[in-house]
Amino acid sequence: MESSKHYSGIISNIGEDITRDGLLKTPERAAKAFDFLTQGYEQDLETVLNGAVFESDNDEMVIVKDIELYSLCEHHLLPFVGKVHVAYLPQGKVIGLSKIARITDMYARRLQIQENMTKQIAEAIQTVTGASGVGVVIEAQHFCMMMRGVQKQNSWTISSMMLGAFRDNPRTREEFLNLIAR
Repeated sequence: MESSKHYSGIISNIGEDITRDGLLKTPERAAKAFDFLTQGYEQDLETVLNGAVFESDNDEMVIVKDIELYSLCEHHLLPFVGKVHVAYLPQGKVIGLSKIARITDMYARRLQIQENMTKQIAEAIQTVTGASGVGVVIEAQHFCMMMRGVQKQNSWTISSMMLGAFRDNPRTREEFLNLIAR
């Protein structure tokens, strides 16, 4: 595995002995872990959905909340972790509930910033459902703020993207925000 050579170099450059027992297989393990953490580059919306878009006459809000989120910040390659809340107002089509989590993972498994990922998830849900509105809220803790830099252990970053009725209708937005606050 070519990328394991790069990890060997990084480990050697910090002054470690790459031949010591505990580090012998670390470059290969690190390369495999990084491939897993960035597998979103190998995925696309159509494959992730796998045909799970269904006709429906429901036009009431659908919410999936507290979706676990694990991603890597593109600035420091450090994790950020948290949860995602997604809502949409169907307009003839719904998607399988697990697909909302899979769409989240597809974008989270790329080098990211939270603000862009929030928008990407919202736009993907809008694209596949044709919903009259989509709302996405992400709450996350960023290790680049916790382990280095300002070293603030209890800070949370909250981002939101509201499309359609969630942006235009304060009552729709309020209903969504109240329901995810429970």
